[in-house]
Amino acid sequence: MSDTVKNTVDAAKDNVKSTVSATRAQLEQTLDAIDEKFDVKKRSTEVAQRAQASYESNPVPWVIGATAAAVVVVGLVAWAIFSDD
Repeated sequence: MSDTVKNTVDAAKDNVKSTVSATRAQLEQTLDAIDEKFDVKKRSTEVAQRAQASYESNPVPWVIGATAAAVVVVGLVAWAIFSDD
């Protein structure tokens, strides 16, 4: 094998190795981002913190919502108990 062919083959191998390494690094970053995005514990903590901050800044809508939910639950229970079905 001549030196020119050997140098070309070696350069091609190095190019493939660097491309594979770059692709692996990019895939690792993508998978880490997906893992972080779908981390249920982390997301539930963030939602709870936002809800708490919202309640602390203005509790009126939360009280109205809780009251409405309680009325609906009591209404459904009463309907289940007193209906003729």
